[in-house]
Amino acid sequence: MKTIKGPALFLAQFAGDEAPFNSWDAITKWAADCGYKGVQVPSWDARLFDLEKAATSKDYCDEFKGQAAENGVEVTELSTHLQGQLVAVHPAYDTAFDGFANPSVHGNPKARQEWAVDQVMKAISASANMGIKNHVSFSGALAWPYIYPWPQRPAGLIETAFDELAKRWRPILDHADANDVNICYEIHPGEDLHDGVTFEMFLDRVDNHARCNMLYDPSHFVLQCLDYLDHIDIYKDRIKMFHVKDAEFNPTGRQGVYSGYQPWVDRAGRFRSLGDGQVDFAGIFSKMAANDFDGWAVVEWECCLKHPEDGAREGAQFVKDHIIRVTERAFDDFADGGTDEAANRKMLGIG
Repeated sequence: MKTIKGPALFLAQFAGDEAPFNSWDAITKWAADCGYKGVQVPSWDARLFDLEKAATSKDYCDEFKGQAAENGVEVTELSTHLQGQLVAVHPAYDTAFDGFANPSVHGNPKARQEWAVDQVMKAISASANMGIKNHVSFSGALAWPYIYPWPQRPAGLIETAFDELAKRWRPILDHADANDVNICYEIHPGEDLHDGVTFEMFLDRVDNHARCNMLYDPSHFVLQCLDYLDHIDIYKDRIKMFHVKDAEFNPTGRQGVYSGYQPWVDRAGRFRSLGDGQVDFAGIFSKMAANDFDGWAVVEWECCLKHPEDGAREGAQFVKDHIIRVTERAFDDFADGGTDEAANRKMLGIG
């Protein structure tokens, strides 16, 4: 068994224009002061990271990692959540998702997609330059508007969507393989890969590609009423990354999973700071340890109530308290009387 690394913090929700969140030097010092040992980097945020340089310059990557190390944290992974989303966009979301892209491709879905693919490719190259084996992204979505089958979906609609999704991602997966990097799709509502079934549909279409893997985040499964503990055992060989995020689901006679278009604070399903929700993290960390997960436990702070800086500091201690330092020996080794094959056969009456 292996001891999970951590705690680490995903910086996407904290990067901003005010100190200490507006520079790589300052935000890594702040993360270390909060108690974190690692940070996950949003590759799109130029205040913290230069993706173009990182994709082509190992010297830049070494300096980037070195500054983090001087400040007490390690770079755990890079993220292309926003760019990966743009690899596949249904036209209904064109306007909303243009904001994720460079202004030069706004209003041009084809150019936007090409830009997104190039971004993810560069982030994979940057991961390789940093010696990082896992990279997180979103899959994007072509079929999401048809998640609820009313009116009845035409035969073949979903199959065509997943065929196209796999076609768009296959070259990226091959690039990841050439660079010895795993792409870990965050299984997430709003993406075509939003549960185990859809992940398997995609995995089948990319021929069980070795670089097609998962980021596990139980909060998204609580809100779907999915068995998030069983999910770990089913996909343990594909789970390469872990977001530690809490959630709660409290349906009423007025709302359930869909929550009536309400804002986050009024929804039946809400993201919460660690320890304030319903996720069984003791069970999750136990399964991760038993399944030899050797990645990082990365806090992703999202809460509809608590201040982010409080959530971050509390989250670091929460993860520390849940990481299981795995044992190197059995608890009953003290009662080991020693044996050999002859003794075993005698005990079984077959000697």
